Amino acid sequence: MPSLPSTPLGSLDLVTATRRALPAAPDDRPIPPSEEQQRAELRRMKMVALAMLVIAAVIFVISKGIENDGSTIAGYIRATSEAAMVGAMADWFAVTALFRHPLGLPIPHTAIVRNRKDEIGEGLGEFVQSNFLTGDVVEEKLADVEISKRLGSWLADPEQSRSIVSEVAVVAGAVSEVLRDDEDVRAVVDSLVRDRLSNVPVAPVVGRVIDAGMDGDHHHELYNAALSGAANFLGDNRETFRRRMMLESPWWVPEQIDDRVFDKIYAAVMTFLREVDSNPEHHVKRDIDDRARELANRLRSDERLIEQGEKLKQELLDHPEFQAWTRDLWSSLQRGFGDATTDPDNEVRERVAHAIQAVGERLMVDPSLQAKVDAWLTSTAVYLAEQGRGEIGALIANTVAGWDPDETADRIELQVGRDLQFIRINGTLVGGLVGFLIHAGAELFL
Repeated sequence: MPSLPSTPLGSLDLVTATRRALPAAPDDRPIPPSEEQQRAELRRMKMVALAMLVIAAVIFVISKGIENDGSTIAGYIRATSEAAMVGAMADWFAVTALFRHPLGLPIPHTAIVRNRKDEIGEGLGEFVQSNFLTGDVVEEKLADVEISKRLGSWLADPEQSRSIVSEVAVVAGAVSEVLRDDEDVRAVVDSLVRDRLSNVPVAPVVGRVIDAGMDGDHHHELYNAALSGAANFLGDNRETFRRRMMLESPWWVPEQIDDRVFDKIYAAVMTFLREVDSNPEHHVKRDIDDRARELANRLRSDERLIEQGEKLKQELLDHPEFQAWTRDLWSSLQRGFGDATTDPDNEVRERVAHAIQAVGERLMVDPSLQAKVDAWLTSTAVYLAEQGRGEIGALIANTVAGWDPDETADRIELQVGRDLQFIRINGTLVGGLVGFLIHAGAELFL
């Protein structure tokens, strides 16, 4: 059978992890003794109780001999020591019977902890359910903790925020490493992108983009850039156009006339471009605006244009280059994950750490945010406690049921055995006092 965990009552690692998650509140409680110290103290108290029994026995033997000589005081001492031995032995039997068979004898109703271990586990689970995992108890305890302030102080610590980011980065890096060459993941990414784009009608979106650009007068910048580009293009290629005109001109037209005609045409075109560029209200621009508005409206409402846009989009989605792009997208995401997880000085990690610190600092000073966080944490804890109390009780019962009976008895005795030895000591003292009173009553009234 599985042995009992080394910690008292098998404390779960989850408790330790939870305690480390938040800064500890000030605590003046003494450090619990180690197992070796507990065993040494238990042995010492057993020796004290045994020594009192031995002393009572020695006194009984001596007083019995003196009493035979007719000493009245010896009778009182003999009765007191005799009753003290009876009390000591009775309480020794009672304490020992809790954990083992006294003297190794299989006396009924002894070794109670060993024989009723499973029932004790069930009772302990029921006790925890009824007294610790109720909504009222959890809410009351959390109200005294001020967990939001402690959480804010913890998150605001730069070292802790970087530690959180590092832990998350390790997990993200491990996941990314597992999925590095997974074709199924690549197929999922491709499917997600294709499905998303397939559900978005292209033509209406383009129409809205045109309207948004024109509403913000961004199209004027586009016009000006196009006009400036056209003017620069003409200026850079003036000689090319002049030679082209010479080739197209009839052979009988003098070259001087060709030059004058070209200069007139070139100057007129450049002048026109400058006029349109410098005049925001030029009729050419207004005409383009009207046509752009009309095109945007048609893109949103014309079924033929919408259908053509969808056909064009589908051709793009089916193109091999698009599929290659989706594969490259997954590779880029993985490289980003890799950079964020392997480089401690990565900018993304620093930004996330600063964001966590900012949240912690605000949580420390914002009472309204603290109230919201406390309310959310309390409601969550109450819900989890009430929903999981049955499972936790069953976990305790099943855990105790899996412990070794002898080791269970030994561990429980280690925790409470020292205090139980006082029962033996008190039994010796109280038994002696009762024996003295009984003997005195018999001497006075009988």
